[in-house]
Amino acid sequence: MTRRIDEAIRIIKMNDRGGYTVPTNRLYPYQWNWDSGFTALGIWHFNKWRAWLEIMVLLEAQWDDGMVPHIVFRHHDPDYFPGPDIWQSNTEPSTSGHSQPPVLASVILRIVRMGTAYDSRKAREVFPKLMAYHRWFCNARDPQGKGVIGIIHPWESGRDNCPDWDIGMKGITVPDNLMSYARRDTSYVDSDQRPSQAQYDRFITIVQFGREVKWDHRAINARGPFLMADPGVQFILLRACRDLQELAHLLDMDEPIDEIRGWIDRLTTGCDWLWNDDIGGYCARDIRSGDFSNAITNASMLSFFAGVGSSDQRASMVAHCRRILDACWYGMPSWDPEDRNFEPKRYWRGPVWAVMNHMIVAGLVDAGESELASRISSDTRHLVEAHGMAEYFDPLDGTGLGGMDFSWTAAIYLDLCRDEVAPLQIDNIETVLGNFAEGISSHGID
Repeated sequence: MTRRIDEAIRIIKMNDRGGYTVPTNRLYPYQWNWDSGFTALGIWHFNKWRAWLEIMVLLEAQWDDGMVPHIVFRHHDPDYFPGPDIWQSNTEPSTSGHSQPPVLASVILRIVRMGTAYDSRKAREVFPKLMAYHRWFCNARDPQGKGVIGIIHPWESGRDNCPDWDIGMKGITVPDNLMSYARRDTSYVDSDQRPSQAQYDRFITIVQFGREVKWDHRAINARGPFLMADPGVQFILLRACRDLQELAHLLDMDEPIDEIRGWIDRLTTGCDWLWNDDIGGYCARDIRSGDFSNAITNASMLSFFAGVGSSDQRASMVAHCRRILDACWYGMPSWDPEDRNFEPKRYWRGPVWAVMNHMIVAGLVDAGESELASRISSDTRHLVEAHGMAEYFDPLDGTGLGGMDFSWTAAIYLDLCRDEVAPLQIDNIETVLGNFAEGISSHGID
């Protein structure tokens, strides 16, 4: 275990680019939104000021309307596609044009609960940015106020090629004038572990539309090629709003409580629209057609993280959880292994992801399902200890897949082993503040 802890710290430090951490070298050479959130949690266990710098540098790229983009481009790397010249966000720094699952508030609350007055002070500084981010999500992704969050690109879900999106993707017509491009991901990872070429053409079709409307999110929501309700983003945002509310209480910031409570009420009501009676579980749904995806995913299991559902609905989700864990060697797979679309090695169409397990475990603990939580937590630790810091893992044999030396897998492992991680020893708080100020200054953050 000690060897893996040391390895996790080494990998995160190796992926440090001077204030932000890349997910892994070459395959993902920029800063990713939810990657940085989880990575900051791992870093916090051995270096507090650097963890907060990770968060601050990500939020430095927040758009004026409150959106925190899913990729921040701080330099040009020709090995990555699609880069800043494709997105054309016209922002400084250059970014992608949409967001990702909003985990920051939940990560920050966790840090504040574990931390000291220093952590509370840093949380108070970023709190207005968190409010702006949640306000953007609730307005831009639910403009009609129905409580159902719509994603405008599969990448916004973080679960890029999950079969959930097949419904929305099949309705996309790839235009004759689609920009020419060359993928880079399959240069580093076997193609059978990555999205198909047909899927990628549709991914780029959505990006091209966003670029043509200059990333006007109301226009994208109304006329864009893709608009689906994602249980992952829905549940993560709802939990994040509840965590933001608790953070406000802990920080003695009462003014925003009513606004946050309004978001919570609206999102909780919206979760009902994602319940699929035919499956007996929460599923993705096309917002325009109303068509359901018809299988349980690891995102479905985040219903426990959000704390939603009647007693009967929760019992049904517990039964699904137990059934799926019994159908594979390691949990929690990203797609139901008993469904015909299950692919144990292809990205989000089957493999296990440590970050999803981390949230599922937290939700199961909250729901009193300690046996299932312990099972998934144990599986996560075993996968890393047996197969290293892989991006994702085969749920049938545990093989590490995708990118290796992966930051957020290392971070989740550090959090799982937090009692064994030796914290960075600091003689006095001035050292912390000095290092933090130096890092912030290097990125031009006020």
